[in-house]
Amino acid sequence: MCSATDLPATLSWEGDHLLLLDQTRLPAVERLAVRTVAELVDAIRRLVVRGAPALGVAGAFGVVLARREGADPELVASARPTAVNLRRGVERAAAAADPLAEAQALLAEDVASCHAIGARGAALLTELCGERPLSLHTHCNAGALACVEWGTALGVVRSLHALGRVSLVVADETRPLLQGARITAVELAAIGVPHRVIADGAAASVIARGLVDAVVVGADRIAANGDVANKIGTYPLALAAARAGIPFVVAAPETTVDLDTASGAEIEIEERDPAEVVAGFAAWNPAFDVTPAELVTAIVTDTRVWRPTR
Repeated sequence: MCSATDLPATLSWEGDHLLLLDQTRLPAVERLAVRTVAELVDAIRRLVVRGAPALGVAGAFGVVLARREGADPELVASARPTAVNLRRGVERAAAAADPLAEAQALLAEDVASCHAIGARGAALLTELCGERPLSLHTHCNAGALACVEWGTALGVVRSLHALGRVSLVVADETRPLLQGARITAVELAAIGVPHRVIADGAAASVIARGLVDAVVVGADRIAANGDVANKIGTYPLALAAARAGIPFVVAAPETTVDLDTASGAEIEIEERDPAEVVAGFAAWNPAFDVTPAELVTAIVTDTRVWRPTR
């Protein structure tokens, strides 16, 4: 099991293979050795590895596997369509003379990127909400386990926590696969942040009651106009935040901004197996939704704070 003080490594290259923390098994700590493209594609689709930044790094290492076995890296790039970082990681490593060195460089860059996002996001929320301890609301998992370390949305939380400015984090359970209850809660406990897990359906009510000061989420793709694709259930949070008059902040690396996608209407939304929702009945299971730019207070990246509607 994950301890109260340590977070396991999300992924690493070990000699001749990629080693992934199996996030479908959390809070139990189990690692999966990946030696082939087929194994990596399966791991990505099953959410063994997940989170846009982590997928970018995994995709880059996937090129190493593909070169070794003569496979098409496109198999990795297309494993999940919504998160842009996966394809970008594959394309970057595929264009390099030494894909392994490029993948290792991307891994190191992700660490630095997340720390920059955390610091910039903490400064922004201090500007918006003051220097008091804040109650923050988050959705799905955008922490160290969605990246290499530190995290994006939870990186902001961690940076504020280091300053003594987090009183509570409200984490949506995130149906149907419970990334909030299984992963975010594990991370928050490990770093000692007070938190409460709530059912997704309770989120708008919690915000309306004035129990949180700001919403902070990650992103899987950000369109050129500032529309944000993130885990299904994010859009209702933005609506509730707008109604309550509190900040709705998106934290993601600059590589998640897709200038080739004009607006959220062009983002392909992944549809997952209906059996994840309910067995034996018809169901829809979209993995993501799109939050319009006009509901986004600010997008915090590793290089800037972007207010899309200004």
